[in-house]
Amino acid sequence: MKDIEHIVVFTGAGISAESGLSTFRDNGGLWDKYDVYEIASPQGWTHNPELVLRFYNERLQSLLRAKPNAAHYAIASLEECFKVSVVTQNVDDLHERAGSLNVIHLHGELRKARSTVDPNLEYPMKETGIRMGELCEKGSQLRPGVVWFGEAVRNFEQACTAVESADIFLVVGTSLAVYPAASLVDMARGSAGKYIINPELTNKPREYEWIKAKAAEGVPALVKEWKQKNKKKIIK
Repeated sequence: MKDIEHIVVFTGAGISAESGLSTFRDNGGLWDKYDVYEIASPQGWTHNPELVLRFYNERLQSLLRAKPNAAHYAIASLEECFKVSVVTQNVDDLHERAGSLNVIHLHGELRKARSTVDPNLEYPMKETGIRMGELCEKGSQLRPGVVWFGEAVRNFEQACTAVESADIFLVVGTSLAVYPAASLVDMARGSAGKYIINPELTNKPREYEWIKAKAAEGVPALVKEWKQKNKKKIIK
């Protein structure tokens, strides 16, 4: 096993689905039940903020009931041996609850509220969610701290920098259909080890090793292998 200093893990909805959180794009997912532009766009917010808040407050309650699964915990355990960065498309906090310390959220965070006039004003989300009439310090209505369609992805430059420095780049539970996040798979350097864990994938990048397993099975097994090899290297 070559020397590893930095492991970057890029995660999508599949890892959270195994904790019971509904995905958005899969068959039967949330986009099949809701018009995406009514509940996940600035236009939808302007047209019917009450509906948008109700939708995200329901998502928040689902998140509060969910727990990290074996994949989340295995990723967090990598920090016992390596520098680890987690880049996630997910808006949940399951990585943080599992113990990961360096999590880069591309699509915002459901556990945060933000100002509608100043995106830099963020606040911890109350467990009851957001109600109409709850205002930021500048007097504007609070909204969910997530990225909607038509809004810029957050922390993308930070994510790119992390991926470009990775000795190992592990992709877990993402369809690689959402851009610009999906473009991260092309940014890992040629010498990096590249892995994808996803039981179903139609557009696997050619240079990646494909592990056809669910996250809660494939991630712990791969992490165990890396940690054992690292332990043997240290003993030698």
